[in-house]
Amino acid sequence: MARILIVDDSPTEVRKISTILEKHKHEIITADNGADGVATARAEKPDLVLMDVVMPGLNGFQATRQLTRAAETADIPVVIVTTKDQETDRVWGTRQGAKGYLVKPVNEDDLISTINQLLS
Repeated sequence: MARILIVDDSPTEVRKISTILEKHKHEIITADNGADGVATARAEKPDLVLMDVVMPGLNGFQATRQLTRAAETADIPVVIVTTKDQETDRVWGTRQGAKGYLVKPVNEDDLISTINQLLS
């Protein structure tokens, strides 16, 4: 069981992803925007972060960059979970430090496989 932070401004997406993660016995923490996601990650030290991109204020790419470049959170893997499915988005997400990139609607097997791979 891992503690996973979901950063997404869509309550529907948070509910969908939470349902999958809880089914696999993971503990869920949530934040509904990038700035709160960064603050929550610093305070809670989750095992992994699932980060949406399109959010008001600090977007997911910016929040990912802050988390992966700060010494206190650099060891927490960040997986981008977004509707943005262009190759340039994937490359940019990786450049910000993301360890994984999943496109919504997220497939349960892909999500769990990515999480297991990053936490093993």
